[in-house]
Amino acid sequence: MKKRLLGILFCLLMLSFVLAGCGKDTQTSGKGGKKVGVAMPTKDLQRWNQDGDNMKKELEAAGYKVDLQYANNEIAQQVSQLENMITGGCDILVIASIDGDSLGTVLADAKKADIPVIAYDRLIMKTDAVSYYATFDNYMVGAIQGQYIADQLDLENAKGPFNIEIFTGAPDDNNTHFFYGGAMDILNPYIESGKLVVVSGQKKFEEVATLKWSTEEAQKRMENLLTAYYADGTKLDAVLSANDSCAIGISNALVNAGYTSDNFPILTGQDCDITSVKNILAGTQSMSIFKDTRTLAAQVVKMVNAIMNGEEVPINDTETYDNDTGIIPTYLCKPVFADESNYKEILIDSGYYTEDELK
Repeated sequence: MKKRLLGILFCLLMLSFVLAGCGKDTQTSGKGGKKVGVAMPTKDLQRWNQDGDNMKKELEAAGYKVDLQYANNEIAQQVSQLENMITGGCDILVIASIDGDSLGTVLADAKKADIPVIAYDRLIMKTDAVSYYATFDNYMVGAIQGQYIADQLDLENAKGPFNIEIFTGAPDDNNTHFFYGGAMDILNPYIESGKLVVVSGQKKFEEVATLKWSTEEAQKRMENLLTAYYADGTKLDAVLSANDSCAIGISNALVNAGYTSDNFPILTGQDCDITSVKNILAGTQSMSIFKDTRTLAAQVVKMVNAIMNGEEVPINDTETYDNDTGIIPTYLCKPVFADESNYKEILIDSGYYTEDELK
């Protein structure tokens, strides 16, 4: 009887240790059971690879499981990936959409499952399932590009006129409207006064949008513009390009047409892709907006943590971004630009690139 009683006490003691251990593990690694679905649009552009990699790294370092998927710029594929994330037990979704108007149905399922959604860099439209939005100040991106052209041409003081052509991005990307709006708010007064001349006459959003941000489409359009409006020796002084993918195509067309670093028009860009930074150093692109994906990824992790812990989510804009169902609470990161004068400080000293990568 005594042995039996001792055995029972021993078992109870061991059980208490096990339960205490389980409680300790749960407390210290509570995030380990939480799963974050990260949906990126494509691996074809350098920036989305960096965004996805940074996001996964930051989230895993914070203790989350991560399901990272790229959709090859195919809307149906992204929808399918999101369906799998929802049924696969993701506790939160971070989505950089391909087409901001095409996710309403699948995100309705996320809302039914009480899965919060953070729109990443591109606002997801026409659905009340979006909880938060994290991006860079996209209007400021365009304004910086427009102001760079104004400064480089010294439009406030120079007599002019100067010739310019305009390229913006994908019409189904909500950010494109902000890029275009910010740039044109700077440039339009000079166009209206005649100091800037759009020789082709193409300046409306629908005329200057570039499907899928395609390098090939931008190059084709630039080639057509050069043939139609500049083959007679008319000088092209500047090209507004909303991002690097378009800028690379524009640069290719200009180089093929005989432009060199000695007479290259001012050419803007965005994302600081390696090819574009090399073009900046070669004199065949002027600048690129630097949107440090490490900064944005770190901010999204803070938002995910706050949501998971039931805390106040860090945001700094509650007025600007309406996805047609209401204002989406947003955190805006601040963009800067890199050109030949500051690229070392912005891109190399910050550890984003190494000197060897830009050779």
